[in-house]
Amino acid sequence: MEKNVILSLKNVSKTFPVGKSLLGRPTKFVHAVNDVSFDVYEGETFSIVGESGCGKSTTGRLINHLLIPDSGEIWFQGKEISHISQDEMRPIRKDMQMIFQDPAGSLNPRMRVSELIEEPLLIHTDMSAEERAKIVNNLLKIVGLSDKHASRYPHEFSGGQKQRIGIARALTVNPHLVIADEPISALDVSIQAQVLNLLHKLQEEYKLTYVFISHDLSVVEMISDRIAVMYLGFVVETAPKEMLYKTPLHPYTEALLSAIPQVDADDRTERIHLTGEVPSPSDPPSGCPFHTRCPKACDICSKEIPQLKEIEKGHFVACHLYQ
Repeated sequence: MEKNVILSLKNVSKTFPVGKSLLGRPTKFVHAVNDVSFDVYEGETFSIVGESGCGKSTTGRLINHLLIPDSGEIWFQGKEISHISQDEMRPIRKDMQMIFQDPAGSLNPRMRVSELIEEPLLIHTDMSAEERAKIVNNLLKIVGLSDKHASRYPHEFSGGQKQRIGIARALTVNPHLVIADEPISALDVSIQAQVLNLLHKLQEEYKLTYVFISHDLSVVEMISDRIAVMYLGFVVETAPKEMLYKTPLHPYTEALLSAIPQVDADDRTERIHLTGEVPSPSDPPSGCPFHTRCPKACDICSKEIPQLKEIEKGHFVACHLYQ
């Protein structure tokens, strides 16, 4: 059965100006996202992974129209949204919600929990106060809290509880797509599993599609259907989870997977140590962005940027070893 595409990025790029000349013009640009393309199917969890500064969070903000791309197209539910106005985007936000990395920073400390969760209903619906209160109390129970918490303020909750409030707020208007930007990285390990289980349960109940952004491949393995690996703003590999973990093709993906701690001694693989530092996104290397650290680099790698190529069904890689 053919899957329906809910989100599609086509050659999306984003730069940020840094440094200014005497005339106030930018002298350099940070290349945060470079020519990124991928599709997300309805009902799946599509994860974006990579080191800090690789562009994964910027990609999430581009999808949610918090940032405008310099070039490329972003399609959501059959509508091109990358350059529409904020007024045009407002009704679309009902179907596209975001869970942020810092649960404390994403909650207004001056608002009660009930006010935080019902805020999207005030914007997107004309429900009565009684109807809104009923939805708020129901969502609090669904995320493992109670209606007694509704009158409290964010500072009265733990980090895990704050993230549950953020999840409840994201679900208030029954979205189709949820962008989760490092939603558990600020939480204790014991709480991370609870939140992941909650996200999985809610996905089944609400028929949600997730774009899950993380730097932790062991976490991504637990929740993902398909995965895109980013490096220096580029997508270097995309594959279904089982395929990526069993047969990684890009040298960078191999290095990331080798760094995952293994409990079973029989499953341990030799750690791949990458030499050198990650290049600056304001001064990226020519050719393949990874060639300065790649143990398998050859002459062409420093001259030409490899394009994403489908090696087997659903498994794409941008590497000259497979061109």
